[in-house]
Amino acid sequence: MGPMNPTPDAATPRPRRHVLILGGTSEARELAAGLVGADAGGGVRVTSSLAGRVAAPRLPVGEVRVGGFGGSEGLVCWMREHAVDVLVDATHPFAEAMSANAARAAAAAGVPLLALRRPGWAPQTGDVWHRVASLDEAADALPALGRRVFLTTGRMGLARFAHLTDLWFLVRSVDAPEGPRPPRMETLLDRGPFTLDGERALLAAHRIDVLVTKDSGAAATAPKLTAAREAGVPVVLVTRPPAPVGVETVPGPAEAVAWLRERLG
Repeated sequence: MGPMNPTPDAATPRPRRHVLILGGTSEARELAAGLVGADAGGGVRVTSSLAGRVAAPRLPVGEVRVGGFGGSEGLVCWMREHAVDVLVDATHPFAEAMSANAARAAAAAGVPLLALRRPGWAPQTGDVWHRVASLDEAADALPALGRRVFLTTGRMGLARFAHLTDLWFLVRSVDAPEGPRPPRMETLLDRGPFTLDGERALLAAHRIDVLVTKDSGAAATAPKLTAAREAGVPVVLVTRPPAPVGVETVPGPAEAVAWLRERLG
């Protein structure tokens, strides 16, 4: 009698499933850590892709790539070349172009797509919020609301405020801003999380009378809203762009891990 054939499981080890996570957000890092930490058997490969806009980003665990893909077509090619099984869009809620590329690429490559989107901020009693649809609308609203502006919308959109020569700006960003900017401006290079006491002191020290921010929904940067509410400072809040139609969404890393476990088996 010849040798018995081994069972399929013994003969052919199950290939590792590959998860590609888009985004340098805190939720993306938590998701990568959760997947790598829970994968004691080594059955899942996790790659995190960072846009490369921050000079010294906080790196997640697992494999990391930095830089763009070259649009949705480039992302399709990369996923096929690296045998990606599931794509997770965990980019910033305002990374509209990247989210659109992810949706198109996932559909073209036939790869399941999950969007990880933290909930937006909800107003509380005492908040004075002025919701606007864009940075241009935020700039238009400012002259009627204050003269000393705390601008926390990032360094990429400063040109939208460059014409406001009568206002003074405190601009907080991770990296130094470049390009057109308001002429009366002080830059504060800092990275969250921020404390409530620190935000209170910042508003008082710079005599801030209006805050401009995006509805990112991040807990790490929420204390500025509490400090503004306590001080009676109005907030110009830029609303989020709509998410791509038909993409399944979860609010946090724990829900994403559960979704992926079910999807990947």
